[in-house]
Amino acid sequence: MTSKVARLAVTAIALFGLSSQAVSEGSSLSPGVLREIARVEAEIDRIEAETLERLPSPPDNQVQQIELLGKLLLFDKELSVNRNEACAFCHMPETGFTGPISELNRTTGSYPGSVRTRFSERKPQTHTYAPLSPVLHYNEGQGDLVGGNFWDMRATGRRLGNPAAEQAEGPPTNPVEMGLPDIACAVYRASQRPYRGLFEAVWGLQAFAMTWPANTEDVCNNPGPPPADDPAPVHLGPVDRGRAAATFDQMALSIAGYEASHEVTAFSSKYDAVLAGKAQFTPEEQQGYDLFRGKAQCNGCHRDGGPGEDPLFTDFTASNIGTPANSDLPYYAEGVADERGYVANKKGSSFVDPGVGGFLGNGHPLSQPSAVDTRWKPLEQQNRSRFQTPTLRNVDKRPSPDFVKAYAHNGYFKSLKEIVHFYNTRDALPRCEPHDPRERSGCWPAPESAENMNKSKVGNLGLSDTEENALVAFMQTLSDGFSPWGPK
Repeated sequence: MTSKVARLAVTAIALFGLSSQAVSEGSSLSPGVLREIARVEAEIDRIEAETLERLPSPPDNQVQQIELLGKLLLFDKELSVNRNEACAFCHMPETGFTGPISELNRTTGSYPGSVRTRFSERKPQTHTYAPLSPVLHYNEGQGDLVGGNFWDMRATGRRLGNPAAEQAEGPPTNPVEMGLPDIACAVYRASQRPYRGLFEAVWGLQAFAMTWPANTEDVCNNPGPPPADDPAPVHLGPVDRGRAAATFDQMALSIAGYEASHEVTAFSSKYDAVLAGKAQFTPEEQQGYDLFRGKAQCNGCHRDGGPGEDPLFTDFTASNIGTPANSDLPYYAEGVADERGYVANKKGSSFVDPGVGGFLGNGHPLSQPSAVDTRWKPLEQQNRSRFQTPTLRNVDKRPSPDFVKAYAHNGYFKSLKEIVHFYNTRDALPRCEPHDPRERSGCWPAPESAENMNKSKVGNLGLSDTEENALVAFMQTLSDGFSPWGPK
């Protein structure tokens, strides 16, 4: 693992322009990454301004009002501690509502938070189709947990009946994401925004009817986590604390309402057009679909639906496919205190992501939007290193052909072809030596963790290069925004 940290330092110096001292102390991002961040922030501002123009004449029905409100919340940078990071910073439309910065996808895989020297340990998931995940439950017949949101399923949906809403409650107070020290800060900031009137019209005048302490602004400008002896540093009375918690839930439910709207979860891909008889697969795409449902065994986990099912291309369970560690994750270097004394990763370079088992055992170290059902505790060991099977919808949606997307929970894979090649050859190719030039094509590193690794549907599929390419071609038909009247 020492070599991993050394490689991380080299990456940090190259990518962010950091001195070796600054790698541990934290510093500014490189000019190139800052330019991409500025581009994304400008696009977020544009979308927010365009959406705010709809406020004087909002829709006349509550469902669409909630969608409008949720969109405004999703694109609001003011809801982060430094007023610089909207939820959309990691979830933009042009990439299928996942990470929109090509250079970060190509390298770190994970994204900086509102405190720009803090990174999470995982790549952003897509928001598209996330609201269609069921509430997390144990399927006794399958002997498996099914549903929830987040890579580790920790947004269970058991409290609100909506995993996507509980997912939306994680980032605002996650110290390495939006970084607020208290959920009340998100409510306080929302109470000052132009959409307050719409929020009160939808959810009631009590939503922001709190007596805010005089120091609320100062408290909310201080990045989390809160002090251990003061976990709710906005000192509201018990009634106002209850109102703030309820309003925070309603903010999250609004975001989930927008994510469930046709604007985000559209079923508008070429695949959908083929199902509707409005388009035809090319021969290569058809070959890929046949492989997907047959020899490649993709459909075993990335289900394309059955009678009465929408084709969501996931079975909502979790799996360990044996993904190698991504040594470029800045999270490995977050084992020392930052300039504010916060240590994001107490395990440092020895960190191994425990996946669903970590949630079931000890909760998530940075944010835990849903409580663990104690009846699931015995499932911890069998779920260690397993991660939720993502939907393949919009898996290759990108703004340009040269835009890099990252894949798997830690962003190790840098193209759809690469991860298909891994599924095909994980066990057929040799293990890589350190700094092996064959890595990603002629050899694979050891898995980050071999615990509970899937050996039945991954590893040695016997696909040719042509067949791998056909699978990629088919999965590219899953990007929303296809016009049946445009190029086929």
